[in-house]
Amino acid sequence: MAFNPLEHRGIPLDDQLRNWDQLNVAPVDPDTSDPYTKCRIIAMNGIEVEAIMFSHHFARVAKDPEVKQMLARTRYIEAQQQKVVNWLLPGQASVLETTISYEQVAVDLTGWVARMEPDPYLKQAYNFGLLEDFDHLYRYANLYEMIEHRKAEKIVDQLTEVSPGRPGYLQHRDPLDNVREPYDREAAAPISKLHALTIMAAEQQTMNFYMNVGPTYMEPIARQLYQEIGLVEEEHVTHYESLVDPGETWWERLVNHEYNECYMYHSFMETESDPRIKGIWELHLNMELEHLRIACDLMRRHDGRDPESILAPALPEPVTFEPNKALVRELLATQIDYTTLGTGYVQEAHARFEAFQDKINAARNPQELVIDEHRAKFGDEYRLETEGPHPVASLRDKPAK
Repeated sequence: MAFNPLEHRGIPLDDQLRNWDQLNVAPVDPDTSDPYTKCRIIAMNGIEVEAIMFSHHFARVAKDPEVKQMLARTRYIEAQQQKVVNWLLPGQASVLETTISYEQVAVDLTGWVARMEPDPYLKQAYNFGLLEDFDHLYRYANLYEMIEHRKAEKIVDQLTEVSPGRPGYLQHRDPLDNVREPYDREAAAPISKLHALTIMAAEQQTMNFYMNVGPTYMEPIARQLYQEIGLVEEEHVTHYESLVDPGETWWERLVNHEYNECYMYHSFMETESDPRIKGIWELHLNMELEHLRIACDLMRRHDGRDPESILAPALPEPVTFEPNKALVRELLATQIDYTTLGTGYVQEAHARFEAFQDKINAARNPQELVIDEHRAKFGDEYRLETEGPHPVASLRDKPAK
């Protein structure tokens, strides 16, 4: 039977506060844990960070002191949840190893959402970003072998292939062309709203992570690569956040956020392979059920609407981390040369795109430089192709001058 979070009472808010011993969770083992367990941790951290930041932004425009206080109470628990989730990542894993897991999340979470998305326009938005995140995985995998002398296949465990995607120099577009058309809040399927929130949150956390860890490296090529890909991730956040209907009220957005958290924790509880981590997903789900109830009450009181009018009557099929090799190969064969024009997509470069390219790529970009250096050091670039060579791409990196 489908799970309807509106029909379940969670843990009362007064009982959700945890002490330091309870927050001090043991991390997963980087050598023996399922790669997709780490992916679920990273994805859920992004969801929690988005929930916290959204609540802060809401509080800054809320006039009612009681609303601010209720947001503060639930937000503090969200912050505890975020600390537990993010602290599950192993400290002995290097920043670059965690980065490769971040890009595995981007590939396989976005790939799953793209396959499940019913709206063709939204599906295209996910397919477009997917090919660039797939390329980022390839760049970081080459950097990993160069500076840590290890191969990314140990991290992704053959589940996600490592090969060039849309070439890095083509990932930079005039900001005008990064804004998409939003879904219609009155007509969009509930699952489409959840998808948009999920991918926006995941990409936002990736952007935040890269902008903070990039300058901590000593190697010039690492600093440069994080800087470039961090800018592409900013483009991706613009791309995905613009899919959300700006006509949604603050109360509607609050309910959608809480419902999405229930959806994600329930999904990961249903699909988690590690019993200990599964228990954390279940605990947090029971906390989120109460947060959702509170958000629904606030919407009824302040927005004058019934939350059931905007929410799905039951949770959709669980979000699942699984290989998306067939989808990626299909997109490599058919969409690698796509760029954007206004809110649409084209396969030919246009004047605004070329003018932006001439400026930002006047010097050779780091995504190409990391491959140049890897080839110079090892004779070739690093790839992990598990099912035969990838489709021959019509576009490759610009040859070094």
